[in-house]
Amino acid sequence: MLLGVPLNELLWLALAIVIAGVITGLLAGLFGIGGGAVIVPVLYEVFRLIGVPEEVRMQLCVGTSIAIIVPTTIRSYLAHREKGLVIPQVIRQWAAPAVLGVVCGAVIAAFAPAAVFKIAFIVIATFIAIKFLLAGDRWNLGDELPGTALMSVYGFGIGLAGSLMGVSGGSLSNIVLTLYGKPIHSAVATSAGLGVPITIVGALGYIAAGLPHEALLPPLSLGFVSLIGLAVMAPLSSLTAPYGARLAHKMSRRALEITFASFLLLISLRFVVSLF
Repeated sequence: MLLGVPLNELLWLALAIVIAGVITGLLAGLFGIGGGAVIVPVLYEVFRLIGVPEEVRMQLCVGTSIAIIVPTTIRSYLAHREKGLVIPQVIRQWAAPAVLGVVCGAVIAAFAPAAVFKIAFIVIATFIAIKFLLAGDRWNLGDELPGTALMSVYGFGIGLAGSLMGVSGGSLSNIVLTLYGKPIHSAVATSAGLGVPITIVGALGYIAAGLPHEALLPPLSLGFVSLIGLAVMAPLSSLTAPYGARLAHKMSRRALEITFASFLLLISLRFVVSLF
């Protein structure tokens, strides 16, 4: 027994964390996302089994996920930038409003109940999954990106959603860019770049938001960031991110989109059940 959990269960959970870390890095490179959609549900089960209270469990998952994917998004962005496919003007337009959205999400984390984060994950993940499953490249809002005002709204929304869901916002920025006719590989590369400020500010915000709740958090937690989860998953995901970036330029994405979308729907269903 360790922390009140049978050793064999902890070993299986450790294996799940290792696998999730590898998958996270591959997804980060392949889709331009941080991989939080994989990390959050794995951590949720880990923290449930070691007895983290329900009222802070989801916030701890989200904060830890954002911290874990900081190095992953940086390595993913650098790998894509080498290909010359990043759209710098989009990052310049989105960075400030996205950071503002992240800060708002961190403030919400300090006061909102866990159900808010589960609902955010369910709604956003389901929307992304439906887009991947059904729409393909058929949804289109125009051939050029909109003006500064609407781009700022998009940036704020991506940052807020990423902060509430525990992701880098890459899936959402991918969708926005492809809806306006940007090539998928450019969208992926640019999404990876936007994920850098989102995850750095998000991690710091969740650390600050969790400090008043330290009495409810497990050992070796810094605010809403588990240092153990960070130490195990971050190196693995960062290591595999460049491999995902290479795959993104070599293979068809359709089968992977369907697999990822199906995963998101299953995890969303898991959180729907946990609401009742």
